[in-house]
Amino acid sequence: MRFEHSQRLATGQQMRMVPRLIQSMEVLQMPAAALQERIAQELERNVALEAREPGFELDLVRPEHERPIGERDETAEGFERLGEMERAYGELMDAEGPRPRRGDGERDAKMDAMANAPSRGENLAERLMHDWRLADVAPELREPGDAIIESLDADGLLDVPLAEVRSSRGAQWPDELMERALRAVQVSLDPPGIAARDVRESLLLQVDAALAERDGVELPAPLRAAFDDARVILAGHWMDFLENRLPRIEQRAHLPMARILAARDALRRLRLSPGRDLVDEGAQPIVPDVVVEYDADRDRYVAALADGSLPVLRVSPDYERMARDRSVDEKTREFVGANVRSAEWLIEAIHHRKNTLLRVAEQVIARQRPWFDEGPEALRRLEMSEVAEAVGVSVGTVSRAVSGKWMQTPRGMVELRRFFSGGVETEDGQGASWEAVRQMVKDVVEAEDRSAPLSDEAIAGRLKERGVTIARRTVVKYREQLGIPSARHRKSHG
Repeated sequence: MRFEHSQRLATGQQMRMVPRLIQSMEVLQMPAAALQERIAQELERNVALEAREPGFELDLVRPEHERPIGERDETAEGFERLGEMERAYGELMDAEGPRPRRGDGERDAKMDAMANAPSRGENLAERLMHDWRLADVAPELREPGDAIIESLDADGLLDVPLAEVRSSRGAQWPDELMERALRAVQVSLDPPGIAARDVRESLLLQVDAALAERDGVELPAPLRAAFDDARVILAGHWMDFLENRLPRIEQRAHLPMARILAARDALRRLRLSPGRDLVDEGAQPIVPDVVVEYDADRDRYVAALADGSLPVLRVSPDYERMARDRSVDEKTREFVGANVRSAEWLIEAIHHRKNTLLRVAEQVIARQRPWFDEGPEALRRLEMSEVAEAVGVSVGTVSRAVSGKWMQTPRGMVELRRFFSGGVETEDGQGASWEAVRQMVKDVVEAEDRSAPLSDEAIAGRLKERGVTIARRTVVKYREQLGIPSARHRKSHG
């Protein structure tokens, strides 16, 4: 056996995502609110990055990297720089790869964002536990009640058997004790309907609470009578009620149709998911990234970025000079130089985001002009590849540009991705998007005679009259997506 050492040269290709490119991709994908937060973090972290409020002009002539974020860049140089980045890194921007590690001591922006995020609100079980501890119940019911509350789903219903609740605690509580604890939870906690084992039981609990005036509200006589009839229907004719077989209820319960309809209207006052009233979903307000307005003089829609709240960024001239000053010690120059480069990259990434998003929005407006003029039914098929080719970027770049972005239009706030959709051919050759077809299905159903609702086959026929040919099963799929019941369930009696 012999060991030998040798050297040889070899050429190869390796896909590597440089930090500058990663930052550009991240900034491009950020909605306006996230970008504003990211800029605030960078201003705190990077000593070489400076900001001033929009509209405050510090000087008359600015270097390229000091151009305001909110100012539209229509120079050939700006678009050429965008094109060069796409040509050089287009494939890398669509590739998946490991991200480089941060250096020792460098702060993680994502960790900073998590640290600054507001704490989560209480969940349903935590909210109910507060009231349960104050409830006037027998001591032996406390612990089984705790287990029941912890087993409730997001709707506030108990969708598991009591035996499973008991086994989750490893306890030996008798069935009678579990039933008493469940009843105590249902009666003691608000809103009524909590801890029911199904929707029917939840509605019965709410009807009983209303009839007992549990909330301290005295019911008018007609409403009390309607709730009395509703209880009869829930107790003995639930499946007929679900299937809209109201004439059968009329026959078997010996109730006039007018009283059955009044009972149904009373049930519509109740909650199908009582637990959701207690939990704050924490919905965030929608902030538009693009604003579209109609120019009547030129008969065109004009797009502008809604980034007026973003500060104007620039690299600090003092730190730029310090990074080039040889009289400054080497470690300081390295630290300052790294911050200057990071600031320049961030400003460049923001300009890249601005140019890309605005050009994509303008293409969307041009290709979806019928939607802006006529409404959702006029939405056309549009593939991201078409816009990518027109703008001169990759499909992945278009996807990131529209991800999570919203457009404020004369027709309301619309998610930008909604304008990209497949569709079907139409008789006029323009094509209709799936979103437009769903809207057509909705319009046809809303215009039908509820005493004789249209079947799915008939809905498909109405769409064919509008130039859109789809199968009956496609109508069923879209109807279910829209939450529209079948013809039998839509039928109006009396």
